[in-house]
Amino acid sequence: MGQRIAAYFNFDELGTNYRKEFLAGLTTFISMVYILFVNPNVLGVSGMDKGAVFTATALASAFGCFVMGIIAKYPFAISASLGINAFFAYTVVLGMKVPWQTALAGVFVASILFMILTAFRLREMVVDAIPRDLKMAISAGIGLFIAFIGLHDGGLIVADKSTTVALGSLSVGTTWLTIVGLLVTIVLMSARVPGAIFIGMVVNVIVGLVTGLIHAPAAWVAPVPSISSTFGAALGHVGQINTLQLGVVVLTFLLVTFFDTTGTLVGLAEQAGLVKNNKIPRIGRALAADSTTMVVGSLLGTSPMGAFVESSAGIAVGGRSGFTAVVVGIFFLLGSFFSPLLTVITSQVTAPALIIVGTLMAQSLKNIHWEKFEIAAPAFLILVGMPLTYSISDGIALGFITYPLSMIAAKRGKEVSPIMYGLAVVFIFFLWILQEA
Repeated sequence: MGQRIAAYFNFDELGTNYRKEFLAGLTTFISMVYILFVNPNVLGVSGMDKGAVFTATALASAFGCFVMGIIAKYPFAISASLGINAFFAYTVVLGMKVPWQTALAGVFVASILFMILTAFRLREMVVDAIPRDLKMAISAGIGLFIAFIGLHDGGLIVADKSTTVALGSLSVGTTWLTIVGLLVTIVLMSARVPGAIFIGMVVNVIVGLVTGLIHAPAAWVAPVPSISSTFGAALGHVGQINTLQLGVVVLTFLLVTFFDTTGTLVGLAEQAGLVKNNKIPRIGRALAADSTTMVVGSLLGTSPMGAFVESSAGIAVGGRSGFTAVVVGIFFLLGSFFSPLLTVITSQVTAPALIIVGTLMAQSLKNIHWEKFEIAAPAFLILVGMPLTYSISDGIALGFITYPLSMIAAKRGKEVSPIMYGLAVVFIFFLWILQEA
């Protein structure tokens, strides 16, 4: 049985094994487990039951990981997308005064449209049409984005009124926990120690528990919270999606998720070395996995789902096959039972991993033709746009709008595919929609 599973996931071809894949899955899960707690807290302000959202997030994430791993055979984990959940709670529900049940219906409608676009291979066509230089910029931009998240969550950089951002306070114990974890991981990575990122996390947890900066859980297990309050609520309120305002909401859910997840998949595939001749094999299956998960998530009771950038942590420790994603899915199911234990995985534990992974993803910058300004300008805007706007899709928008213009100015307009011209128009509309919303 073990050999059959290994053969199904192409272990030999990918140069991997069960140990690498398990460690990669565990590392990815540890890097993204915070979503089980962040998502309920964000959606909870809309009036949704936090316990129900916790369970819905765990179940939908497990489903998405299983589909991505078994069907698409990629080491990419899926869970509730950050940013769009805040749009759901703060903009749609609190700002527009839309009931959370109706907002979930909006997610459901957007997810159906998402599946249709995937079925007609429109998303696959978009991925194939993106020039390699811009794909490299997307990968590196995501790296800078998650490194920025790690630096902020770890307390190494903080908001500042006069300078926008500044160095965090070194008198805060948790900041030093981040520093210790980062230094340990850097040393291990430099020494080429296998599983360095995961080992760094374990060391960080131990240091945190010993120093009291991380509190041991009061219990090992807890009952899985019920999802009765959110399950199926989306279906019961689809009929309320009947105004222009809610049409804009649905379109925003669709556009943000489309480009966030597409950009993330491209970046992760580049990092894992899975791109062949500027194309991602089985990309249609991967895109179908996240669109299907978005439907399931909306029915269970959570905001849009998508490929998670923290999958890069597992890829960095050797994850190459879909077995990595399957392992992540199993841990999400287990996590729904062991929620008290997961509280030891604080942001200071995951921050060093995100910073290191950002460093690894930045290596794709060497493949961009910086000497050609018409390429360098849009690539640079993607690169800095993601962390500075705190949005993958916004960063992509800045670069994709600029790309056709710079190529035309360089008298290379004929080299730009019709799809890229179309995307420039779509992104202009996309940014306008976001501002109006």
